[in-house]
Amino acid sequence: MRVVVSGCSGGGKSTLLAEMAARGWACFDEPGRRVVAEGLTPWEDIAGFCARCVTLAVQDFHAAGPKVSLFDRSFLDAVIWFEQAGRTLPEPVAKAVEGLRYHEVVFLAPPWPEIYVQDEARQHDLQAALAEYDALCQRLPKHGYTVEFLPKLPVHERADWFEARLKEMA
Repeated sequence: MRVVVSGCSGGGKSTLLAEMAARGWACFDEPGRRVVAEGLTPWEDIAGFCARCVTLAVQDFHAAGPKVSLFDRSFLDAVIWFEQAGRTLPEPVAKAVEGLRYHEVVFLAPPWPEIYVQDEARQHDLQAALAEYDALCQRLPKHGYTVEFLPKLPVHERADWFEARLKEMA
């Protein structure tokens, strides 16, 4: 089962998945942060950045084992960016994701201004993060996914909640 955790930038997704990994769950790091580490940034080439995110996310998708795998974002985020921006999905990107499906429930981290911080890999402000979040909320159901919101809780409690929810879904 491949489960996506997405949502608002700065909403605690990566922190939650670090805790889940520490508890023994198979987790895949956010493609966007890995692409920035490679030197391709969204503020220099957003379309190229999103296409590279899809490539990494598809590799992660195929690398997932038979047990539950948790994904910090996914190719869905990049596909939705292309749609929201009114751009056509490049043919190689469209082919790469064709027929691939994550679990029907996508967990979204809601906006959490109290913990939002900008850093070298996240240079956009909270307003841009909120716009990104709104696009995910609107478009994930159009792709056949059900959105479930993560509660705003301290990381250990949030992880307890998430772990219980994953066990219910399995």
